[in-house]
Amino acid sequence: MSLLTLVGALPLVGAALMYFIPSKNIELVKKFALLVTTLVAVASIFLAIGFDKSVTSMQFTQSNSWISAFNINFAVGLDGISLVLILLSTILVPIVVLATWHESDGGRWSVKTFYVLILILETMMIGVFAATDLFLFYVFFEAMLIPVYFLIGGYGSANRSAAAIKFLLYSLFGGLLMLASIIGVYVISGNQIGATFDLTQLATLEIDNQTENFLFLGFFIAFAIKAPLWPFHTWLPDAAKSATPGTSVLLLGVLDKVGTYGMIRFCIELFPDASKTFTPLIITLAVISIIYGAFMAIGQKDIKGLIAFTSISHFGFITMGIFAMTTQGMSGSNLYMVNHGFSTAALFLIAGWMMARRNSSIISDFGGLQRVTPVMAWSFFIAGLSGLALPGLASFVSEFLVLVGTYTRYPVAAIIGTLGIILAALYILIPIQKTLHGPVTPGNEKMTDLNLREKIAIAPVIAIIVVMGFYPKPVLDLINPTSEKVVTNAGFTDPVAEVNK
Repeated sequence: MSLLTLVGALPLVGAALMYFIPSKNIELVKKFALLVTTLVAVASIFLAIGFDKSVTSMQFTQSNSWISAFNINFAVGLDGISLVLILLSTILVPIVVLATWHESDGGRWSVKTFYVLILILETMMIGVFAATDLFLFYVFFEAMLIPVYFLIGGYGSANRSAAAIKFLLYSLFGGLLMLASIIGVYVISGNQIGATFDLTQLATLEIDNQTENFLFLGFFIAFAIKAPLWPFHTWLPDAAKSATPGTSVLLLGVLDKVGTYGMIRFCIELFPDASKTFTPLIITLAVISIIYGAFMAIGQKDIKGLIAFTSISHFGFITMGIFAMTTQGMSGSNLYMVNHGFSTAALFLIAGWMMARRNSSIISDFGGLQRVTPVMAWSFFIAGLSGLALPGLASFVSEFLVLVGTYTRYPVAAIIGTLGIILAALYILIPIQKTLHGPVTPGNEKMTDLNLREKIAIAPVIAIIVVMGFYPKPVLDLINPTSEKVVTNAGFTDPVAEVNK
């Protein structure tokens, strides 16, 4: 068993052991969940320490026969892109557990069930980023839906059942399209190299253009729904508004990254010619997502709806950088996934604390918080500025790389996308002005500031946001070699700037 498999199995073992804790002992259940998720985070850091960033091939690999009749293997491995996303997942989960200590209270099911679902979901998230067998990836991709469905439907707020069903139906539809493409790839591999689901071997297949285009679309639509990319995004605002803040962090901070990760790992690596064919269309959809998400965010009155629509805009940037097919754009998109995860986590967690204290999610109900709850207000302020990509905070470097990398190949798209930065100032600064500044809104006078547990939970997220803004090099060193490999294998080279003599 590789260390990677051990890291992925730990949350599942923790969920099984939690069965022996009495459901009535709520505090012990929560502490045990925090202990398990912290151990997983520490173990994943050891993965990063042992990772050789100079090697572009998969590391910490393990492959065991699973369903031999169809040549399906339990095969996992890590490269730089999957490593940083696993780190994002494993670091955020214990922070969510600590930050949202009471959000499982009063749910449809017990507190123990809530944390069992969280632990199962963590195993699924690690598995989906680590799988190097296409069928295994699909299993993890679909299995993630189950805990998320129950977390939204069992512990969310108003309209949680409808939002959970909508999330499930959209995701299942995308999954069915991808399954059809997976079967197609498997059949083609049987005619050429012997039926297999191994990603390395599948990347060598020769597929005629029309067939490759159809197979590409099956994968891309599934990932565009998960991302979410306009016009496949409509499930997200409902899910984000209805889910608990902790579930929303995992949903937007981690699970949505499966969509953009899949575009890199499967759409581009398995179908490079189709990727070239559909790139202009996808770049167009990405630009629309940037502008549409920003305008919708500006008009939001609900704080959770605001964060959801800002994420649609941000995923437009990520998708644009991926399909710009430049090393700068690819590296910027991968870094953006990490930075967006932490920035969104900070926004949702702090917004959750604000809503719990005020019993409201309406932005106008939070006026004057800087006078009443200064620590919470400053934390929200820093998280918001990171969301608009202020220089010195996490999102700036990644957004800059995406725009520069896109401009070298698609200058018009990059210029239009830059408008999203201007709109970001509006959808972030206006809510900040309404919630933090001005006179104290009646009803806010007795609001309490962050307690010690909440400060401990949010401190590492804010620290990462600041450190990544000034020194993203360690993460870029992990990402860059794999990003260059993906672009090169897809048949692209970076445009060379013309020099006027």
